[in-house]
Amino acid sequence: MTDAKPLKLLLFDDTCRGRHALVPGLTHSWIAGWVLYRGLGRLDRAQGARSWEEGLRWLATVERERPIEQIQFWGHGKWGNARIDGEKLDVSALRPDHKYHRLLATIRDRLVGPQALWWFRTCETFGAEAGHRFGREWTDFFNCRAAGHTYIIGPWQSGLHCLKPGEEPDWSVWEGLDEGTPEEPKKALWSRPTAPNTVSCLGNSHRELELD
Repeated sequence: MTDAKPLKLLLFDDTCRGRHALVPGLTHSWIAGWVLYRGLGRLDRAQGARSWEEGLRWLATVERERPIEQIQFWGHGKWGNARIDGEKLDVSALRPDHKYHRLLATIRDRLVGPQALWWFRTCETFGAEAGHRFGREWTDFFNCRAAGHTYIIGPWQSGLHCLKPGEEPDWSVWEGLDEGTPEEPKKALWSRPTAPNTVSCLGNSHRELELD
């Protein structure tokens, strides 16, 4: 790894563009958020992707000479996975026989170490038993921190937790659940200011990742 300044990267789902120009979708909100974050110096580069292959390939190859300090993904999620255009990225992608394993291993080799961060700013990815498993296996594979949420997120983003390699999740598998069980979740709660570990969509500090 070179001495070049580490990158802070944003990947977002580029497929949520609404039905027509007069009804913008979430992608437009994520693009506006990127413009704001870039202006505040919080992120260095951003890319919209229409598939996980496209997005992971960008993460693996963008400015190859520079290591990566942080990756944020803005998109959709459910318990134990994150999604682009409905395609799931979950712990099965960490297996050597998975089609994305090589790209993920390349990204892993670019990370600056245990202090690096993957932040899934997606609904429910860290919720229920599947979310616990995702957090454990993701941090162990990448040997870096991972952050995610247990609630449906929007302007308010509740249930934010950050896990380090080798740690066990210390939040309840029931957190954020509205219907179902941790083994078979059916519906999540919406974020609200009074819910556990809530940040706003404008939050981006290390303090907010240490709410636990």
